[in-house]
Amino acid sequence: MDQRAPAQALQPPPSRPSGAGFLQSNIREYGMMLSLFVIMVLFEVLTNGTLLKPLNLTNLILQNSYIVIMALGMLLVIVAGHIDLSVGSVVGFVGALAAVMMVQWDIHYVPATIACLAVGALIGAAQGYWVAFFKIPSFIVTLAGMLVFKGLTLALLAGQSVGPFPKEFQLLSSGFIPDLFSVQGLKVTSLVIGLALAAVMVMVNVKGRATQVKHGVENEPFGFFVAKNAIFAGLIVYFAYLLSSYKGLPNVLIVMALLIGLYTFVTNRTTIGRRIYALGGNEKAARLSGIKTERLTFLTFVNMGLLAGLAGLIFAARLNTATPKAGLGFELDVIAACFIGGASASGGVGKVIGAVIGAFVMGVMNNGMSILGVGIDYQQVIKGLVLLAAVFLDVYNKNK
Repeated sequence: MDQRAPAQALQPPPSRPSGAGFLQSNIREYGMMLSLFVIMVLFEVLTNGTLLKPLNLTNLILQNSYIVIMALGMLLVIVAGHIDLSVGSVVGFVGALAAVMMVQWDIHYVPATIACLAVGALIGAAQGYWVAFFKIPSFIVTLAGMLVFKGLTLALLAGQSVGPFPKEFQLLSSGFIPDLFSVQGLKVTSLVIGLALAAVMVMVNVKGRATQVKHGVENEPFGFFVAKNAIFAGLIVYFAYLLSSYKGLPNVLIVMALLIGLYTFVTNRTTIGRRIYALGGNEKAARLSGIKTERLTFLTFVNMGLLAGLAGLIFAARLNTATPKAGLGFELDVIAACFIGGASASGGVGKVIGAVIGAFVMGVMNNGMSILGVGIDYQQVIKGLVLLAAVFLDVYNKNK
């Protein structure tokens, strides 16, 4: 017998966590998914099945699309260690600008849309410049921006509502994917897109897991991985079927899905995404490691302004008019969505899917309570308590 076997051969292989152990160690990531599922089931029961009816499900998506879109930008701002209080006012201002350009000045909706997105990015750049290069706290800069753009919206609209928008522009928010097949009571094209999306999601996750196993960094139990993907694929197909039985997939849902995929890729697979997390985790260490922290902070605010501009266009298209009070309080819902979804108030922590889930937690609660006839006063109280509980759990888990 060979007595010269390496010592490593005598050591037991590293044990992989069980499904329960893995779930416990990743409670931040999966806890909110479970919470969203429980909340949806609860309101589905309390509303006697109204919550998940195709009509209400479509309205739920339309009502929360602009919150989800802004949450993607706000997540990066929060991860970088900052905050943006002006996004609601930017939504109102960009919507007002779009109304003036398209309705009063009779500018075609395509160049007007591009101009409005550019204005949103410029607003983000203006605020990010003071935060990044002059080190003025983002809370102060964006609070000033909130007041400034509220006033500019009132001035631009002269205190009046302006509309309606061109029908082509309205399709941004109120339109649906055209159906290429003629089947009574079912939009087959939308269902096929849902099936394709579920298949792509599973393929990407399988490929990602294979890469992890190849490099020896895989730590998710195989059974848990299979169950998770089966559940998510099943939910995607089920919701696609529900929407296909009404009018199909809304255009804004496609826009939202593309943005979620893009920002998930940026945050997980690109250098700039990892640098944003490093910036929020420890700005001094990030700077010493060669990261241009000022430029990175500046770009996160430019991105936030661009997405706030897009949200402003979607919101205006949905209302078919621009009003002086558009966007009021949106910043609170967006920030709450990020924190409920697991973002840390101290920066450096947060995921795109978490922000999306947080936005839908708020949206489902708003929608469900409205169906049940809960007054707006108690709705605000309940949402505030949910936000406080989410932040408390974040701090508790971090200290633990």
